[in-house]
Amino acid sequence: MPQRERHALVIGGGTMGVGIIAMFLGGGWKTHVVSRSASTRDGLADASRKALAGMGKPQDVSGLATYATLPEAPWKEIDIVVETVTEDLGLKQKIFAELEALARPDCALTSNSSSFPISEIGKGLETQSRMMGLHFFMPAHLIPLVEVVRSIHTDVPLAEKVGAIMSELGKRPVQVKKDVIGFLGNRIQGALMREALWLIEQGVASPEDIDATVRLSFGFRYAAAGPIVQKEHSGWDTTCAVAKIIWPDLSKADGPPPILQKNVDEGRIGFKTKHGFFEWNDESMAKERARYERALRKCLEIFKEEGIV
Repeated sequence: MPQRERHALVIGGGTMGVGIIAMFLGGGWKTHVVSRSASTRDGLADASRKALAGMGKPQDVSGLATYATLPEAPWKEIDIVVETVTEDLGLKQKIFAELEALARPDCALTSNSSSFPISEIGKGLETQSRMMGLHFFMPAHLIPLVEVVRSIHTDVPLAEKVGAIMSELGKRPVQVKKDVIGFLGNRIQGALMREALWLIEQGVASPEDIDATVRLSFGFRYAAAGPIVQKEHSGWDTTCAVAKIIWPDLSKADGPPPILQKNVDEGRIGFKTKHGFFEWNDESMAKERARYERALRKCLEIFKEEGIV
């Protein structure tokens, strides 16, 4: 018998949402999208085609359907929900309360939140066992890793099933077994970013040289091996000795450094305003986006050759 058609629902059609939508469409899923914005809904087909092209997939969006509100979706058919709305805890809690009433009992309810613990989003709901984080990295259609984040309430077999779905869709899922703030990727990235910004703040190096150091030294190695395996190569004895010397001198700041706060206060936030640590215009942003995606696709080919994704 032919396999039953599978249906995903994505809430939000912004930058992250489009990548997730393309992932489902590229895997042959019927993909339902809820967005309050009419202009977002109108532009989703073209945006999805562009993302599918970037993935090297057929630009088939015939499985895409859009809605203005949650109740309009065909809830009897939905197998998994991915929420991708703005980082507003109250809004997410409101959405998940509505999802609990609408979704089938066996439907996995997931959030792409990058900061709020899933236990906070689902606080007070009756079916927290089917709730979990499903954290993608931007651009979601190209970055292979996705974090499946459990709370103390999450049903472990269901989390593993969601991970299996992600594998089928070409992702490399990691199971985050504790609902810690920032999960895995953002905690590790946050530690690096704190030190990088501190070095800029103290005038130790320029933003350009910080980026060059990361990309062309240990960052270059990380495409071949993660930090744990890499130290298996070089030796934990050296790492232990170096830690005793360097770690006590690393930044222990409990908030953003003044240089970052000043940039934000002045609206120097990057591509969104065409100013950040670097200056941008339409042409340079388009060129950088294209270069960035080319580099990601080349790295992805390496991982595919190794069978990692």
